[in-house]
Amino acid sequence: MKSTDATKVYETTALENTNQQTEESEAMDTMNDILHPGESNVADPGFPNAPTGWSRDTATKVATEDGLTTGADHWEAVRALQHYFARHADAGINARELHDALDEKFHAKGGIKYLYTLFPRGPVAQGCRIAGLEPPAGSENASFGSVM
Repeated sequence: MKSTDATKVYETTALENTNQQTEESEAMDTMNDILHPGESNVADPGFPNAPTGWSRDTATKVATEDGLTTGADHWEAVRALQHYFARHADAGINARELHDALDEKFHAKGGIKYLYTLFPRGPVAQGCRIAGLEPPAGSENASFGSVM
């Protein structure tokens, strides 16, 4: 096969893959419209991994109900939680692994101890609630370090 033939095959395959991805994306948009009518798919640009229907206003309301005043540090932790969930959704979320990942991510600021100053009811349980995420199994158990 000549290099120009190989290039044409590659370009054709790449175009077919792009078309298939576009069709799948449009199908997902349609499915989201069916499952969640009236919900906007426009995410807050500051929170690219936010779950569908989540907004900063909703998170602020949940935080206020929990007696928190949100600040830049809270939003940084919320972004980290949403990012972790987006990257590990297929494998399932393990509370201990999430706890360790947060400890490592915020190590320079004090790790989990620092996160407990932001989320006194538990950085995993309370943080997930504010981030619009389902807390992992076992994270809302008082023996795990949550007082919710």
